[in-house]
Amino acid sequence: MSWQAYVDTSLVGTGYVDKAAIFNSEGTSVWASSPGFTVAPAEIKEVVTAYNDKGDAQGIKQVQSSGLHVAGERFVVIKADDRSLYGKKGKEGIVIVKTHQAILVTHYPESIQPGAATNTVEQLADYLRGVGY
Repeated sequence: MSWQAYVDTSLVGTGYVDKAAIFNSEGTSVWASSPGFTVAPAEIKEVVTAYNDKGDAQGIKQVQSSGLHVAGERFVVIKADDRSLYGKKGKEGIVIVKTHQAILVTHYPESIQPGAATNTVEQLADYLRGVGY
């Protein structure tokens, strides 16, 4: 399956995510994205920086206090660990998951339950990790 097919079928095609992009793990290359979903270079750099941040003495990452920008919008980060970053802006949100070689950046609208979106993205990430990506 192509990277674009993962975006179109395994993410947006589920109906639980309305926009998605897949980057390499360094955030320097866009492998696939849904139409009109543009994550700026500075924004993906924020994501990579958040993953590289080991946190303070209590394990709190900087992104948890500063928020995260995706596609021109600021999201409050509600979860930040070595694998996943979850953000909210009102009732919409983002789910970002890192695999060995890729970063999945997704957005879900107000009409979708956050748990449905996170399960969709986390399951694809589990699959990709399982096949070496």
